[in-house]
Amino acid sequence: MTDDARLKLRALPDDARKLLAPLVETTWRFRAAATVLGAIALWGLTAYYLQLRFGLGRTGLNQPEYWGIYIIDFVFFIGISHAGTLISAILRISKAEWRRSITRSAEFITVLVLGFGAIQPIIDLGRPDRLLNVFLHAQLRSPLLWDVISIGLYFGASTIYLYLPMLPDLAIIRDAGIKAPRFYRFLAAGYRDTPAQRARLERVIGVLAIVVIPIAVSVHTVIGWIFAMTLRPMWHSTIFGPYFVMGAIYSGIAAILIAMVVLRRAYGFHEYFRAVHFDYMGRLLLLFSLLWFYFTFAEYLTAFYGAEPAEMRTFWAKVRGPFAAPFWTMVTCCFVIPLALMCRRATRTPGGTLVAGVAVVIGMWLERFNIVVPTSVNPRFEFESLGHYLPSWVELSILAGTFAGFILLYMVATKFFPIISIWEMREGREASVREVAERVAGYLPPEPVAAD
Repeated sequence: MTDDARLKLRALPDDARKLLAPLVETTWRFRAAATVLGAIALWGLTAYYLQLRFGLGRTGLNQPEYWGIYIIDFVFFIGISHAGTLISAILRISKAEWRRSITRSAEFITVLVLGFGAIQPIIDLGRPDRLLNVFLHAQLRSPLLWDVISIGLYFGASTIYLYLPMLPDLAIIRDAGIKAPRFYRFLAAGYRDTPAQRARLERVIGVLAIVVIPIAVSVHTVIGWIFAMTLRPMWHSTIFGPYFVMGAIYSGIAAILIAMVVLRRAYGFHEYFRAVHFDYMGRLLLLFSLLWFYFTFAEYLTAFYGAEPAEMRTFWAKVRGPFAAPFWTMVTCCFVIPLALMCRRATRTPGGTLVAGVAVVIGMWLERFNIVVPTSVNPRFEFESLGHYLPSWVELSILAGTFAGFILLYMVATKFFPIISIWEMREGREASVREVAERVAGYLPPEPVAAD
């Protein structure tokens, strides 16, 4: 950081100074982590280049398993995207004041992870040019087209929902001149934070918060329908739409908790991510662990009770067959660990929520694996030969590169944009003063009127 930038930063109010410090200060740990993540992402790109040049034969994909890790990642990343927009919107609408430290970091997760999720089907195609067939030969009856439309709408709405609440903070950076004045002058778009502009901005944010919820719900519902509208064992189920939406929110909460712990430690945001935030988010994680168990139990109970031969082959393959290890690991990570940690106040701490969040993220990836692979390799008719699937190093490299690329972009974003909303923190403090004054005034008699 230059001396000029340091002086300009010190001249800012307390909240702005602390929250904008990451934009101008870069530690060696950040550079080391970025280098490692960049190398992994580059390795993933190299693997994709080999797949693109030599074809899908470089992967472990085959008949009947022609989806594999790429579609697992697609469902997983689109699910995590519910971390920001949906959860942030619900907390805004419900006027949960403790949300103010969380919303910005969650909304960044949404926008960045959506891009990485959307490219997974393109990677799975083998030939990216075939993506144009979705538009050139569109079939409105196809859930695949519905998926493209809903993801496009969701990405557009989420980007706007991230950008508009950032305008006051972008104006602060522009006026302070601590970094790239022309860049932030362009992004601030002439916003001056006058009372009239602030009132219009808050109205628009309120409308967007309402609009974005059905769009977010539609995205993972449609993804669930892509599976449910095929006559495949343990896919053809009416529960898949709400099951996928619930799972998406669950993995999104876990991703937010991980981001909160990392940002708190990396940038010293202990005052902004406090014990109460981890307590409330831990309660949400606990609630969704119970909902996850309910939906999963209902899905497997109805399959077991129906005892259809094709369903039972897939069922037993998961419960005590070749997929028993990922299945029971999924149950442990998605239910046992978060339930054991989040049901106690003493373990709803940064450390406890980090362990639970990581477990849920692993478990939800395994849930998508248990949905995609066992059904694909177990055909409906007994006279068909059983399939097999073992991902190749190319798929695993692309998987690692995708995760590394997302984390790297998230880190880079923290160097250009305040990851905690400055104006919302300031507004929250003003609102708390007014609330206390109004509450105290309610306990006192009316102020006496002076006699004439």
